[in-house]
Amino acid sequence: MFRGWIVVAGAFVVMMTGFGVSYSFGTFFDALQQEFGALRGSVSLVFAISGFLYFLLGIVSGPLADRIGPRPVVLFGMVLVAAGVFLAGRATALWQIYLAYGAGIGVGVGFAYVPAVAAVQRWFVRRRGTASGIAVAGIGIGTLIGPPAAAWAIDAFGWRGAYSALALAALVLGAGGAFLIEGTPARRGLRPDGDRGPPPAAHAVAPGATLGEALRDRRFWWLYAATFTGCLGLFIPFVHLVPYALDHGIERGVAVWLIGLIGIGSTIGRFFLGGMADRLGRRQAFSLMFLGMGLSMPFWFFGTGPVMLGIFALVFGLAYGGFVALAPALIADYFGARDISGIIGWLYSSVAVGTLAGPSLAGLAYDLTASYAWPIILSGVFSGIAAAMVFRLPEPGRN
Repeated sequence: MFRGWIVVAGAFVVMMTGFGVSYSFGTFFDALQQEFGALRGSVSLVFAISGFLYFLLGIVSGPLADRIGPRPVVLFGMVLVAAGVFLAGRATALWQIYLAYGAGIGVGVGFAYVPAVAAVQRWFVRRRGTASGIAVAGIGIGTLIGPPAAAWAIDAFGWRGAYSALALAALVLGAGGAFLIEGTPARRGLRPDGDRGPPPAAHAVAPGATLGEALRDRRFWWLYAATFTGCLGLFIPFVHLVPYALDHGIERGVAVWLIGLIGIGSTIGRFFLGGMADRLGRRQAFSLMFLGMGLSMPFWFFGTGPVMLGIFALVFGLAYGGFVALAPALIADYFGARDISGIIGWLYSSVAVGTLAGPSLAGLAYDLTASYAWPIILSGVFSGIAAAMVFRLPEPGRN
């Protein structure tokens, strides 16, 4: 078996673990709100801080992984995730949750995610979309199993004990996945995709733009602006869909499974849309993912029962999964694999700002209006604008 698929498996486990822990946050929402007597805007800020950091820190972890290799960077990140969740379970004030969960998971995932997903891009060219889709499908599986597992753990051990259980899982699974990740096939005398031919030199530089060249390319900044715009509403459901469902009388167990349905849709999107995009064109498919997220919002806006909200979760998850699968592959299409970790890290800093703003502002809007109407409407609008921006990009290989 081609060694690149083992790297894909390691990245899959790392992302399943890190994002499974992170996206279980909505399950703890009510417990944290009651424990600390906080408004929804204040509790939402925990996830917003975490998401902001783990996307922003790709600026640091990406170039670091390009320099020293992805394995030690990813391993460090997963240890931080475990430590952050463990300390969150011992917090006695909400500000301690901000530090332990927000900063711990934020920094940890920030050091694990970009190096892991970027490593996959170096091992594949022809099947890059497929390989990337399988790797980031770990996020979808984590989203599927994380919230229900957290709900079970809360019922069994209380929210503090549940955080301790998640910490142990993050340490064991995350570290195991990190040891499977390698930076480049050249170090094993292999070629991307397992192609036959003379092996490259062990320290050969992969073709493509340097980080500085990419940052001087207006295509990068156009893609950056589109990703930022689309991500303003992207993470609102991960924080507020469960409270929204509870507000409309849906049982807690069913409400938690709505996040699981996002995970199911996301997994399907990552497995199948990545391969489809390899055949149809990754730029066009990336644009359609933003459009799909926007078109899912009416199901949430008009949904008050589990059926409509379930349809929203599946459709949104499908498009979201395709977005996550295609973003790193599209960057590699435009700028090559030479400094791919650093370039992806810079792109994901746009996601960081959207993650910080979206969920926290949606919580503030609810606190002021007792409604999620405006956050849902604006999420759909921003997704449509992002789709149009990506559609106007030139094809990779053309200036």
